[in-house]
Formats: sequence, structure tokens, C-alpha cells
Amino acid sequence: MLPYGFEQRMQHLLGTEYNDFAAAYLRPRNAGLRFNPLKTGDLTELPFRLRPIPWAQHGYYYDPAARPGLHPYHEAGVYYLQEPSAMAPAVLLDPQPGEIILDLCAAPGGKTTQIAAAMQGQGLLVCNEIHPARAKILARNIERMGIRNALVLNETPEKLTRYFPHCFDRILVDAPCSGEGMFRKEEAAVTDWSEDAVAHCAARQQEILKQAAGMLKSGGRLVYSTCTFAPAENEGTISSFLARHPDFSIVDLQAPWFSPGRPEWGDGTPELARTYRLWPHKLQGEGHYAAVLQYNGDAANALLPCGGIKAPALWQDFAKANLAQLPTGKLLRFGDTLWCAPEQMPALDGLKVLRAGLELGQLRKGRFDPAHALALADCGARSVCRLDAADPALRRYLQGETIPGSQTGWTLVCADTFGIGWAKGSGGVLKNHFPKGLRWNSSMGSSSI
Repeated sequence: MLPYGFEQRMQHLLGTEYNDFAAAYLRPRNAGLRFNPLKTGDLTELPFRLRPIPWAQHGYYYDPAARPGLHPYHEAGVYYLQEPSAMAPAVLLDPQPGEIILDLCAAPGGKTTQIAAAMQGQGLLVCNEIHPARAKILARNIERMGIRNALVLNETPEKLTRYFPHCFDRILVDAPCSGEGMFRKEEAAVTDWSEDAVAHCAARQQEILKQAAGMLKSGGRLVYSTCTFAPAENEGTISSFLARHPDFSIVDLQAPWFSPGRPEWGDGTPELARTYRLWPHKLQGEGHYAAVLQYNGDAANALLPCGGIKAPALWQDFAKANLAQLPTGKLLRFGDTLWCAPEQMPALDGLKVLRAGLELGQLRKGRFDPAHALALADCGARSVCRLDAADPALRRYLQGETIPGSQTGWTLVCADTFGIGWAKGSGGVLKNHFPKGLRWNSSMGSSSI
């Protein structure tokens, strides 16, 4: 299964340790999920067993045969499926509520949603993805997890550096890499691998880090991570970056679960031992590399905030009739779409914006239609239809069908106590407003409900 050149290189690097490394590929793949603390419903017993991941709060191992992605709780954003090693970089970033944070290479959103959970809805999380299709996936996961304070962009790092010079408290660069830690998950990672690809990735990582460095505040933290084992993309990349940026230093954190970096695989600087390697034969994960850096220069800038608008009457009428509490923040309008943005939301002119905080809904002629995002963001709906996660009616709702219900008007359909989508009640039925693009087919959910 493993590329021949990769095996040869790892045998040379690891020596007698290589047999243990190779044996890790014969064990079942490690699968993990991370519960979403932004969801405040009551978590009932799940139909699959979990074991805690030691380095990640809210992170758990699960048996892949359980297929939790087919449970309604997944659709409700109660948890995010994420490889256990991939949970480490956001832990090392240590995001705090109220900060302004950038996830520069954010798709598909695992680390972004982990950062958002730690921020507790306070501050501003800018998440960017350069590839348009992947940026849409990122935006969808932000929506599903009920995140209110995220700005989702589809831009190049170079453009962001011009817009946000030295503006961020923390930056995560989960860099595009040769993906050697993905060999068991994605066949393309094996077929696309080559030493030329490793060299190409290392060069690109240098440029991305250069741009990230120009966006960090004085004293700010930058975490660089990859899901590869190649020294050129790990210790080598950090060595080259530090040589070009003497105003950055490696931060030494207490992370006893991880192995130290290898200075001899970089430029020999002893501080590289303060970076981290997650080896698949030393912990239950597929593998990762991370380095925690601090900017010691004196540059810092504040974001130029955008201005809000007065609440449209259609929104006011809808909110008064249907919501027990209003989302906090300033209102923005793009076309017919109304958003609630955090106070720190910057001016957005000239940026490719996919999400600008919490999408509230559409201003139609004479009415307001609530967004799916509002249903997933603990909106405090007055009219609620709670269905047991195992109720066949919930499956029918997720398939786009009308279901029975005594509620009238806009109604939040819940899987147990977790909002999952809108319906509109009249005459003893709930007309379905679950988005067509997200609807389940008839074969989905059978292993979980």
C-alpha cells in the first residue's frame, strides 16, 4: 500500500524504529469525533461507544463500524468527525474567547470548528480557503456546527496579508502538504505521492508562512502543522522560516502526549526539539507535525470594522413572533440576505465572502424566510417540534417529507433537543423546509436510527 520511495526514506530516518512504524499500518484505522460545546441541548445516550482522546477536550475515539455520520446528531452539528491527530494543532493554538483569530488554510473545517468551540462564540474567527469548491464545504461545516462569529473567505494568502497586516492574535497554518498521514484514508494520497511533490509542497509552505507572518500581532501565536512525515515539510520548513524571520521563536509548551521534533532533520537547531511529531506507532492517531511560533516584533494593527444597518421591519416582525431571544451583533445585508455579524467584523469590500457571521434569512416581498443556519444556531425558537433521534418521522423530515405536527407557523424541528431544521405548521402538518441539497436519501441513517 505504501509508496516504495516513502518506505525507503522512512526506513533510513527511523532505523530500528521503522518496524514499529510499519506495523501501525496493519492496525485498524483510528477514527475520532469531537463534541460541539456550542450546542446546548441535552445529549441522550448514543448508539455507539466512545473512548476519550487524551489531548483533545471533547474528543473521542469511536468504532468506524458505528458510522456516526449517519446519525441525526451529525446533521444537527452535535459533533464533528475528525481524525484524532488532527485535533492537536488547535489545542496547541490555545484560542481564547474574544480574540481575533485566522485559520488560513481552513477547509474542510475540522480545525476551524475546534477553534470556534474554544472561542465560545466571542471574538472573530476568520477562516479562509483558496480553492472555491473546498471553501463551500468549509462554509457548510461552519453552518452545521452553529458557529455565529466566523467570516468565511475564498482568497489567496497574499491578498489577505494586504487586507489584514498584523491584525490577528493567533493564526493557524494547517498547510497543504504531501499527505503521508492520509495514506490509509485516501487512495489519492498514495497514488499522487512523489519526492517531487514533497519538494513542491515545501516551497509552497514557505510562501504561505511568509504571508501568515505578516498578519500576526506582536506577541501573537502562529501554529504550523501538516499531516505528513517528510522532514522537508516539517523541521525543514520551520528551519527555513526561522532563518528568514529572526523575529519569530519556537514556543515550548507542555504536550506530554507528543514526541519531540528532530533537529537533525532540519538545520540542527536544538530548538526544533520543541516542535511536535505525532507518530502512529506511539499514539492512537494517523500522524501529524506541529510547531508553535511566537512573533516578537512590535507591529500591530486593529481591524477596520464594517458598519451595520438598522434592523429591517420584516426581520423585526419575524423575530418578535418566532424567537425568544435575538442574536447579538450588528446586522449586515448582502442582496436579500440578512446576516448577524460579530462587532469585530471588518470591512469586507473587495473580498470574496461566503459567510459573514450568522445567516439570519432572506428578505422576501412581504415576508422573511429564516435561514437553515438560524435553525442550527440555538436560536431560541418559540415553536418547537422535538422528535426522538430514533423516530421514523425524523428520518422522513430529513428526506424532505411533510410530517404530522400540531404547531402553527415557523417551527424548529429538533433531534431530541438539538435544532436540525425549519418547518412551517398548518392544519396538523409541518411543511418541510429542510434544504434540498442536504436531504437524505432513503438508504441513509439505517445504521444509526
